[in-house]
Amino acid sequence: MSTSERLIESTRELLWERGYVGTSPKAIQQRAGAGQGSMYHHFAGKPDLALAAIRRTAEEMRAKAEEQFSAPGTALERITAYLLRERDVLKGCPVGRLTQDPEVMADGTLRGPVDETFDWLRGRLAGILAEGRDRGELDAALDPAATASAVVAVLQGGYILARAAHSVEPFQQAVGGVLGLLAGHAATR
Repeated sequence: MSTSERLIESTRELLWERGYVGTSPKAIQQRAGAGQGSMYHHFAGKPDLALAAIRRTAEEMRAKAEEQFSAPGTALERITAYLLRERDVLKGCPVGRLTQDPEVMADGTLRGPVDETFDWLRGRLAGILAEGRDRGELDAALDPAATASAVVAVLQGGYILARAAHSVEPFQQAVGGVLGLLAGHAATR
């Protein structure tokens, strides 16, 4: 792995563990096994490196979600696969956790990939739900955009509840609850 890749990966890990404020250039360099000169050779500074790390994390999150979203199956089957996929629940969502970081949220450039990822996720879910509604799999009265926002909110809230309880159980209950609500919208054939 190149020095710039080690720096990006180390920053990704530290942002997930400590947030932006808690991630110092020195900690990044130590974890990456890179010197200060190497860091500043590849990146203009901590904000530039953090942006590269946040973008990479967001791209990875979208790619993982797309695996379930583009798989064969009904809309409900694909959303179920997405919600039930393996996750490191107690660490929280690597993108969602950034919303709790005031410095990331105050910086439009750093916040950009976070906003784009959640916009994409809500839009992709809404598209799948609309497709399911249009194919007669889901109740015609279902509002795809509102339902997609609710799914994302439950997922992110589930992470928070699990972290607060130091248990995956609240996350599993939240996901089970939203899946039950979605199943209630399945069209009867």
